[in-house]
Amino acid sequence: MKTKIILIIGLFLLSGSIADSKETEIVNNPSKEGSIKVFASPETYNLTTKWTNEYGSLNPNVKIKVITAASNNIPRMLSNGSGIGFIGDESNVFVKNLEIWNIEVAHDVIVPIMNGVNPLMNEIISKGVTTERLAQIFEKSENQNWGKLLNNSQNIPVHFYITNDASVLSGLANFIKVSQIKTIGINVVNENEMISAIQKDPNAMGFCKLIQIVDGNTQNIIENIKLVPIDRNGNGKIDYMENIYDNLQSFSRGVWIGKYPNALSGNIYSVSSGKPKNEAEVAFLKWVLTDGQQYLSKNGYSDLVYSERQNQLDKFTEPDIYTVSPQNSTSAILKVLMLVIIAIVAIGFALDLVFRRIGNKKGTMLDAPLALVSVFDENSVNVPKGLYFDKSHTWAFMKKNGSVKIGIDDFLQHVTGPITRIEMKSPGEMIRKGEKFLTIIRQGKKLNIYSPVSGTIIAQNEILINHSSLLNTAPYYEGWVYMIEPSNWLREIQFLSMAEKYNTWLKVEFSRLKDFFATAFKTPEFAYVVYQDGGSLKDGILADLGPEVWEDFQTKFMDQ
Repeated sequence: MKTKIILIIGLFLLSGSIADSKETEIVNNPSKEGSIKVFASPETYNLTTKWTNEYGSLNPNVKIKVITAASNNIPRMLSNGSGIGFIGDESNVFVKNLEIWNIEVAHDVIVPIMNGVNPLMNEIISKGVTTERLAQIFEKSENQNWGKLLNNSQNIPVHFYITNDASVLSGLANFIKVSQIKTIGINVVNENEMISAIQKDPNAMGFCKLIQIVDGNTQNIIENIKLVPIDRNGNGKIDYMENIYDNLQSFSRGVWIGKYPNALSGNIYSVSSGKPKNEAEVAFLKWVLTDGQQYLSKNGYSDLVYSERQNQLDKFTEPDIYTVSPQNSTSAILKVLMLVIIAIVAIGFALDLVFRRIGNKKGTMLDAPLALVSVFDENSVNVPKGLYFDKSHTWAFMKKNGSVKIGIDDFLQHVTGPITRIEMKSPGEMIRKGEKFLTIIRQGKKLNIYSPVSGTIIAQNEILINHSSLLNTAPYYEGWVYMIEPSNWLREIQFLSMAEKYNTWLKVEFSRLKDFFATAFKTPEFAYVVYQDGGSLKDGILADLGPEVWEDFQTKFMDQ
C-alpha cells in the first residue's frame, strides 16, 4: 500500500511538472486579440459572416478572414492545424470522423405545420401522420387529401405548401425517402408566403423551419399555426413516447433527446483538426455559444438550450486524453503521450483505492444482508469522480488497457430496491449506445437498462448471476456488469457527464421522479407507499409496488 501511495504522489508531481510546461496552451480567459481563419460551407456562409461581422465589431483587434469552401474540402483545409470551420448537418459524415474536433453551435429543425382550426384537428393530433402517407402526397396529385393522410374515408383536400429553401427540401426528401421532391400540385413559395397562406386556409399543411413559426416576443408558436404530430412507428396513433407536440418547450426537449425524426432535425457544427489552442479562436467560439446565439433566429436557425450550451462549452476544458491531435514536434508528441499514460495510471490507482475503501465499508461478504436507508434524497446517491455517467443511469470507465467497464448507477438501485435477478448478454455480443444491454428483475418485475456506450462484450461479471444484490451494495465496484471493447469511445463520451455535472443533472431527475409518482398515485391513500413523513421519498420506492407501476416507470421515466 505504501508503495502505491508513493507511486501515485510521484506520478501526480510528474504530471504537474509537465502541465506547467504546457501552461501557455491552456487558457482560462482567452485574449480577444489575434487573427482567425474561418472556413464556411455554402449553407452556413450567411450565418458565419453574420457572426464574424458582429464579433469583429465588438473586438476590433481581432482580424477574421472568412473563406467559403465545399463541406467535403473543409476537413482537408483544416488538416494543417490552422483555422476553424462551420458546416451543416448534411456534412455530418465529416463530423463523425474521430480526427475532427467539433461542437454543436445551432439547431436546424424542419417541422410539418397546419392551420390552427383544421376541421380534423382532434383526429390529426391523436393519429399523427406517417412517413409513408406523407410520401403519397408527392407521388400523385389525387393523393393530396386528408383522408389519405389519416387513413380514413374523408375526402377533404390538402392544400400543401413547401418553401423554396434548399435545406428544407433536402430534409423533407430524406424524411420521405426520395431522391428529389416532386412538386405536382404542391405550392412552392417563400417562407413568409407559406406561413400567411396556412394561417388563412383551414385545410392547408406545409413544411418549414421551426424558427419561422416562433414568435420572437413570446417564444411561442405564432397565432393560428399548429405542429402536425408524426407517428414514427406507424401504428396509427401518437403514443406516449411520441407525444411531444403540446407546446414549444415539450417539442424542443423531444428534439433534443431524440424523439423527433433525425431526417428533420439537424445541427450546425464548428469543426477543427483538434481542440482549438489559439486564444482568439477559443474566445470567438465561446462567444458563438453564448452572446452569438441571439443572431440565429434571423438566419433561420434555432439556438441551443442552456444545458446544451454548457455541454458544448465544457468541451474546451475536457482533458486532452480523449482529443489528442497530431503535433508538429516529436517532443510535443512524447509529452502528450507521457501525460496520457501517467493520467490513466494515476486515475486507475486512485479509483482502485477508492473502490476498495467502498468495498471494505460495505463488506466483502457477497451474501451480506442489504440495509436500506429509510429516506431517498440527493445525499443518498453515491457519484464517484473519474467515471463517465449517462442519462440512462449507467456509467462507463476506461481502464489503462483500453477496455471499458460499464454498469448501473447508484440512483437506480435506490429506486428499485433489492435486485433479485438479472438478464445479461453474452461475451462476443455487440451492444450499441442507447440499446438494451441489461434487464434487472425484482421478484418478477423487470426494468430494461440502456447502454452508455457501444462496443463488443469481452466479459460479463459472472458473479452477478448468483449475487445480483451486488448491483445494490457495490454498483461501481463488485457490481460492474460488462467489460467491453469500445467501438466509438471518443465520439460517445462527448454525450456523457462526469461527477459534478452528473450531480447537477440528478437534481432534475429527483424532480422527475417525484412528478412520476405524483401522477402514478393521484389518490392520497397511496402516498404512504412512496413518501416518508415530511414528504421525502422512500428508499427502494419501486420495491413493493406492482408490475403495472414498473411498466409505467419503464415507459414514462426510463424511456424518456
